Amino acid sequence: MSDNAARIAELRKRLEDANYRYYVLDDPSIADAEYDRLLRELESLEAAHPDLRSPDSPTQRVGTAPSGTFAEVRHAIPMLSLGNAFSDQEVRDFVGRIEERLDRREPRFSVEPKLDGLAISLRYEQGRFVQGATRGDGATGEDVTANLRTVKAIPLHLRGGDWPDELEVRGEVYMPLEAFRGYNERALKDGGKVLANPRNGAAGSLRQLDPRITAQRPLAFYAYGVGVVEGIELPSTHSQTLALLKQWGFPVSAESNVVAGAEGLLGYYRAMGDKRDRLPFDIDGVVYKLDDYEGQREMGFVSRAPRWAIAHKFPAQEQQTRLVGIDIQIGRTGAATPVARLEPVQVAGVVVTNATLHNADQIARLDVRLGDTVIVRRAGDVIPEIVRVVPEGRAADAAVWQMPTQCPVCGSEIVREEGEAVWRCSGELSCAAQRNEAIRHFASRRAMDIEGLGERFIEDLGALGYVTSVADLYRLTLDDLLEMKRRADERDGTTPETAKAGKVASKWAENLIAAIDRSRDTTLERFLFALGIEHVGESTAKALAHWFGDLSLIRRLPWPLFKRVPDVGGEVARAIGHFLDQPGNQRVIDELLAGGVVLRDQHAPSPKLHGALGFATLLVDLEIPKITKVRAEQLAAAFSTATALLDAPQHHFVSAGLPAETAKALADWLADDRHAQLLSTADAARQALSAITPAAVTGGAGVLDGQTAVLTGTLTALTRDEAKARLETLGAKVAGSVSKKTSFVVAGEAAGSKLDKAQELGVEIWDEARLLQFLAEHGVAP
Repeated sequence: MSDNAARIAELRKRLEDANYRYYVLDDPSIADAEYDRLLRELESLEAAHPDLRSPDSPTQRVGTAPSGTFAEVRHAIPMLSLGNAFSDQEVRDFVGRIEERLDRREPRFSVEPKLDGLAISLRYEQGRFVQGATRGDGATGEDVTANLRTVKAIPLHLRGGDWPDELEVRGEVYMPLEAFRGYNERALKDGGKVLANPRNGAAGSLRQLDPRITAQRPLAFYAYGVGVVEGIELPSTHSQTLALLKQWGFPVSAESNVVAGAEGLLGYYRAMGDKRDRLPFDIDGVVYKLDDYEGQREMGFVSRAPRWAIAHKFPAQEQQTRLVGIDIQIGRTGAATPVARLEPVQVAGVVVTNATLHNADQIARLDVRLGDTVIVRRAGDVIPEIVRVVPEGRAADAAVWQMPTQCPVCGSEIVREEGEAVWRCSGELSCAAQRNEAIRHFASRRAMDIEGLGERFIEDLGALGYVTSVADLYRLTLDDLLEMKRRADERDGTTPETAKAGKVASKWAENLIAAIDRSRDTTLERFLFALGIEHVGESTAKALAHWFGDLSLIRRLPWPLFKRVPDVGGEVARAIGHFLDQPGNQRVIDELLAGGVVLRDQHAPSPKLHGALGFATLLVDLEIPKITKVRAEQLAAAFSTATALLDAPQHHFVSAGLPAETAKALADWLADDRHAQLLSTADAARQALSAITPAAVTGGAGVLDGQTAVLTGTLTALTRDEAKARLETLGAKVAGSVSKKTSFVVAGEAAGSKLDKAQELGVEIWDEARLLQFLAEHGVAP
C-alpha cells in the first residue's frame, strides 16, 4: 500500500471510529475541531488521488448533485404500521391477548421510545451501505440513498466483520431538539424559513431533491429493528438483536429496555412520560414489542399490523384553536416578540392560552391574521407556538397584522435594523422590561465596574421597587440595601437566624455603597459603553470618545455624523441615533450626571475630524438613493448648505451635473418631511461641530496613525489594557495577532508564540522600556 493510500485508510478509520463513539456510544473521543481537521485532510488527499476515493468514505456525506426525482423502492418485507393504545386498559388488553394465545404469564417485552421522525430502511451488502428508502405506504417507498449518506449517524460501512451477506436495518431519522432549536434560531436571525417542528424538519430534509441541502440539516438516526437478513442467524430475541446492531455501528436508543407483563409496560410508559420533557428528542409515545421471535411468529399479524407489538401514545402535542389577538412582549435585551392570545385549548395535557409567533417575518410567512383558526404545538417545556393557519377558517375581512411603532412598556420607538428579523425597543435605559439587563451591563467590570452588584441583588432591587433605572443606583443608601435584603429574605423564607436575633450583617452593603461611589469617577468611553447602546461595544465606545471627546456633544448629534468615526457604518450610527432620540434615555443620562457621575477625560473633538466635515461627505452619509461620492461632490459644489439644497427646484440638480433619474430620486427623497428635517438638523450640527474642531494635530496625537501594534507577554509598569489604551490614544490600532501588516510588537516577560511569529516575519520588536520611553516622549506616559 502506498503512503497516500495508507494515510487515507488511517484517516477513514479514525473518522469512522469518531462517528461511532459520538453517535452510538455517546462518548466522543476527539474534539470537533480535530474531527474537522482530519476530514479536511482526507478531502485533500482524495481530491489529489481520485483513484483512491470510495463511496463509503466519510467525505461522501457532503451531498451530491440534485437527482430531480426519487425512484421507487419495493420493500422485500413490508414496513407495517403499529396499532395504537391510548389508555392503560388497552395496554392490559394487548398483554392479555398475548398471554392467552401463548399460554404465558407476564411475557417479556422489548420497550423503546416512539421517536417522532421518519421511518426508513437501510440495505447493506457485504457490510457496505448500498440503498436507503422511506417507509412510503409500507409496501413501496422512495429511494433517498444520496440523502441518507449525509446523515453521520448512519454507518456507511459496518463495524466488526461477522456481518450478514445482506442486511436490512429499520429505524427512524429524526432531528434532535437542541439542533432543531438552533436551526430555527439561525433561520429567524437570517430571515429564513423556520421548521414547523422536528418531525417536519426530518421528513422535509430527507425529501430534498438536492442532497447538499440535506447535508446542512442536523439529522440523527436510531435503529429499532431489522427486515431482510441473509447469511447469518439472528439471536432469539429482539433486545439481543438491538445489541448486535449496536456492535455493527448503529445507534440504538439508550432508553430501550426489557420489562415483563402489563404492569412493566405501564411503568415504562409513566417513566418515559416523566422524562419526556428532558429527552434530547421528540417522542409521541412508546413502543412495546414481544421480545422473543418465536412468540412473535406465533402471534402473527392482523390486517397491516403485528399482533405482538403496539404503540402507546402520549397526549397530542398539536391542537386547533382560534387566534383572538397579538400582543408585543419586550424581552430583557429589548427584542419585541409577537405573542398570540388564543382561545384556551388543551395541548399535551396543559391548557394553552398564549403562543409565540417569533417575529414579524414569521407572522408574514404564516400569514397569520386576527380571528384565524390556527394549529398550536407544545412540545415538552418549549414555549407553545403557532405552526400553521387553517385557511378555511378565515373571515373574509381579516386584516394583515402590522408591528406597532411604540414600545408597550415605555413608549420608546420600536426599530428594526436593515437585514435583521428582530424588532427592538430603543429605550434601553428607560424601559422597565430591559431594566435588569441594563443594570447588569452598566455595573459590569469593563463598564462602570460596580463590584458586588450581582444578578441576585439586581433582581431584588428592581422587584422590590428600589431602582427603576441605572440612575437610581446613585440614590441608594445603606438603609435601602439593608431593608431590601431583609424584605427579600422574608419573601424567600431565608432569613438567617442571626438576623432574627437582631444581628444584621452590613459589611456587604457598606462595600457595595463604596463601589457605587467609586464608579462615579469614570471615563467617557466607559460611560458610553455602560449605556448599553445596541452595537456599541468597548472599541466603538472608545472611538466615539476619542473622535468627539465630549458627552454633551455626542448626545445631541444626528445619526449621520456618527459615520465620521472609522468603522462606524450606517447600522451602528442609526442604533446610536435611535438610542439618543428617546426622551427616556436622555432623561436617565441627565439623572446620572445629576447623581454625581463625572467624566474626567472629556476633551475637544479630534483634529482628524476637521477635514471630514464637508457638505459632500454629509450627503453621502445620509444614504440618499443614487447619491454617490461623485454626485455628492457635484451637489456640494452647487449648493453649499442644506438650506440651498432644499430651496432648489429639481432641474437645478440636473444643472449641477446629476443625471435626470438621480435628480428625481433626490427630489423625491427631499419631499419627505422627515428627510428634509434630518438634512437640516444634520447640516446645522455639522457646521457647529466644524467650528469647535481644532484644525491641527497637537502633542503626540496621531503619531501612530495607520500603524498596527501587537502586545504579548507580561508588562510590569502598566497592564495590557492600559498599554493598549495609550497606544490607541496615539492613533495605533492594537491587534490580537501578528501578521505581515503588523508595524511593531511590544514584548513583555514570558512572551510566547506572537514573539516567535514577529521574529519569523521580521517585524520590529519593542521591549517594555522602549514602550515607556515612547509614551513619555509623546505625553501619554503612565
